[in-house]
Amino acid sequence: MIIRFFVKASIFAGFIILSYAATGADLSKRQSELKSIQTQINAQQNDLKNTSKQREKLITLLKKDEQAIARAASRVNETQTSLKNISSQLIDLEKQQKSLTAQKVGQQKTLSKQLSSAYLAGNHDYSKMMLNQQNPATIERMLAYYQYLNNARIKAISKLKTTSEQLVEVQNKQVKKQQQLNTVMIDQKQQAKQLSNEQNQRQQTLTQIQRTLSNKGAQLEQLQIEEASLKRIVEQAVVTAKANPLMDGLENRKGKLSWPTKGRMSERFGSNRSGQIKWKGAVLTAPEGQNIKAVAAGKVIYADWLRGFGMVMVLDHGKGYMSLYGHAQTLFKEAGDSVNDGESIALVGRSGGQTEPSLYFEIRHKGQAVDPARYCR
Repeated sequence: MIIRFFVKASIFAGFIILSYAATGADLSKRQSELKSIQTQINAQQNDLKNTSKQREKLITLLKKDEQAIARAASRVNETQTSLKNISSQLIDLEKQQKSLTAQKVGQQKTLSKQLSSAYLAGNHDYSKMMLNQQNPATIERMLAYYQYLNNARIKAISKLKTTSEQLVEVQNKQVKKQQQLNTVMIDQKQQAKQLSNEQNQRQQTLTQIQRTLSNKGAQLEQLQIEEASLKRIVEQAVVTAKANPLMDGLENRKGKLSWPTKGRMSERFGSNRSGQIKWKGAVLTAPEGQNIKAVAAGKVIYADWLRGFGMVMVLDHGKGYMSLYGHAQTLFKEAGDSVNDGESIALVGRSGGQTEPSLYFEIRHKGQAVDPARYCR
């Protein structure tokens, strides 16, 4: 009986030892798995940090690319304006040349007739009249007549000389303007090439940024950062606008303003952008390089690159009203400049990482975004 008890006890103790051994092995395995998971988590976190750092570097590079595009586009625009002015001046000079040429031909005909008349009347010259001892009264009349004809010829010759000199001057101006036009056209080609190179560089940067925004979480985070950047700018603009109390605002111009550029509205105020984020303005799809005009007279209180919105200009219209123009290719005005109603202030572009040319347009009152469709026709 006692022996049987010891045998059972020994068997039970063996089971306990085996059970503990099994539990210890399982715990060790789980600890190993946990360690592996933690290693993966750390690796993921490091990847996320590296991706975020890479994205920030790329956005800084995008800013430089788009600022370079803005400078190149501004030079191209200035060159195009010069070409138009020079071409207009050449047209005016051509008109002057035609007018002077016709005037010269007319004066030559008049002078030719006068000389022909003088030649035909050559047998009545002064010496013959004196030798023939004609009536003094007749001589006096003839002398007066010849003096009149002589004065007319001198005047005609003088006019012809002046016209010929003016014609030569106009022709010289035409040659110089044509040379200037040729030089500007060469500059334009070089500037257009520079602009194309800058745009290609931007596209490469943009492609790399898109790779770092492969999931919706990263995209949403990016939009939140962009919205916060815009909010800071608006807050600064509100403070600046308080220093300009003399302007009339937009309250009396609801429904009367023109849209800043012609285009198709691809995003409306208040529509969903991503998650809980909604559009604070309107997006107008329009051709790249098209003029953007101020919806009303105002003062520039911000003109620079802004994350997510590219080249941005903010105008103060007084009484707490502001208008904002984003995604521009280039800006024509600087902070502190005054702007007239309908004046060109920028060109439509793709700045801020846009793939298609468009204009982002906002109207704000006391810092709060309002539907621009309530103000624009």
